[in-house]
Amino acid sequence: MPTLEELRIRLDDVDEQMVRLFEERMSICEEVGEYKVKNGRKVLDRQRERDKLQEVAGKVSTDFNKKAVQELYDQLMSMSRKLQYQQLVKAGALGRLPFIGVSSLDDKNARIVFPGTEGAYSQAATKNYFGEDCNNFYVRTFRDAMEAIEEGAADFAVLPIENSTAGSVDEMYDLLVEFENYIVGETIIPIVNTLAGLPGTELSDIQRVYSKGVALMQASRFLDEHGDWQQISVANTAIAAKKVLDEQDKTQAAVCSAYAAKVHGLAVLADNINDDQGNSTRFIVATNQKIFLKDAKKISICFELPHESGSLYHLLSHFIYNDLNMTRIESRPVEGKNWEYRFFIDFEGNLADPAVKNAIRGLREESINLKILGNY
Repeated sequence: MPTLEELRIRLDDVDEQMVRLFEERMSICEEVGEYKVKNGRKVLDRQRERDKLQEVAGKVSTDFNKKAVQELYDQLMSMSRKLQYQQLVKAGALGRLPFIGVSSLDDKNARIVFPGTEGAYSQAATKNYFGEDCNNFYVRTFRDAMEAIEEGAADFAVLPIENSTAGSVDEMYDLLVEFENYIVGETIIPIVNTLAGLPGTELSDIQRVYSKGVALMQASRFLDEHGDWQQISVANTAIAAKKVLDEQDKTQAAVCSAYAAKVHGLAVLADNINDDQGNSTRFIVATNQKIFLKDAKKISICFELPHESGSLYHLLSHFIYNDLNMTRIESRPVEGKNWEYRFFIDFEGNLADPAVKNAIRGLREESINLKILGNY
């Protein structure tokens, strides 16, 4: 029986041959890429790849090796595609990327819309991004805000997309797919909720507490200490404050910001009631123009996947091969398609970067319905 050292020497010899053949294979793939560039052929040929995987599986002896050789060739063909995508990008065949780079947003006389009412956190985010004196107005819902910029009633919309405690705002992801609006900026603000009521209200007077469902959840420990309080969800924290003011009922209170309480003439009955003292919300700035700031550093995209083993893995490998740092991935059900999902990804980069262009070229060809949501 050979020793371990002898077996390793034999493996080294085989590996040397494999590396040499690998380089020869990639050289031929490069010639294939040159042909495709010259003749306008697509890089991905799904049927040929399926046929190749079946062919190589038929050339090995055991079930384990059939699976293994298919995995090996799946990777080899994936590497070949990435090489050919690079060739296409170098040749100027970038695919459709109709985004225009701008030095700054034209927001001097812009109208900015936010969801909720006066005193909403969305208004605070609006002023944080555009300045205290910006021309802003509110609408009732996220959808109303997206419609306002799509129709031109507003130039920009400021909308919540993620909370550090509650996670993603699912509705916003769905609306970004539905509307032809694009992210051009973001801002993060701390969420410090209070319990507010009519002046003169005591905690013992309260029977019902109103707020956005997420805000009620964020203050669940404080609210659960008062188990006899009925918790009622409304569209927005500031709307909750306005409701308490309008109905002039001391048995009602709102979970809202101190700013919303001040705007609506309410008294702060308990301050900083969040479970998580470091709670914050990320807001996006959206517009109906396909633009991006030339110094933008983050890109958001979404896509669907073919129902094939390893399809998500292959899509994500485009970030690895192009040295792009993926910072977030979310999935949402595809409307009308049971058990099918759309993936939302954030990654670092700028649409003008060659590596980004190369990755998006590959992602576009290998996914279904790729959409660039914005570069900001």
